[in-house]
Amino acid sequence: MSHLDYEINKELGECYLFMGELDKAEDYYKKAAGSNGVHPDPYIGLATIAVQRGEYDAAMSLYEKAHQVEATDKSFAGMGLIQMETSRQDEAFENFSQALNINISNMVALFGIIRIGHEAERMAEAIPFLEKFLEVDPEKHEVRYSLAGLYICMEQKDKAVEQLEMILEKDPANEAAKELMSQI
Repeated sequence: MSHLDYEINKELGECYLFMGELDKAEDYYKKAAGSNGVHPDPYIGLATIAVQRGEYDAAMSLYEKAHQVEATDKSFAGMGLIQMETSRQDEAFENFSQALNINISNMVALFGIIRIGHEAERMAEAIPFLEKFLEVDPEKHEVRYSLAGLYICMEQKDKAVEQLEMILEKDPANEAAKELMSQI
């Protein structure tokens, strides 16, 4: 199979996955994986399908296979996601960190870091990732709001207020930020 066949099958897999047609997506991802074993994307797609079906063991092995082909932020984030869902917080935090070191804008990894930061009380370790993200995309209010939440949990209310004020300066109608500000 040619590289063009690989690209077409991968794109069709992505389209069907986006539309929620898991069986069709799986068929095309398998064709893409079979045609060209040098790209991680089909395995990431197949892993995503497995996650949506709740098949975490299968998803983990597919993420690992993608990772062996090429370690990317998506493979790190995928493995972290499975580890987080199966209560392996420390391993998940490590994989999310690796993903964010490659691509600070990987939202799966970023929200995973936030969640584990709260659940495993690793707020201080999570904060630098959010700060680094906000240097790249300062308008992302959900991330700034999450950063404020981490600061509150760490009893750093002044820093939390500073973040919330930045949100409200750009978006005065932001209800979540107004509510959190009133609680402080």
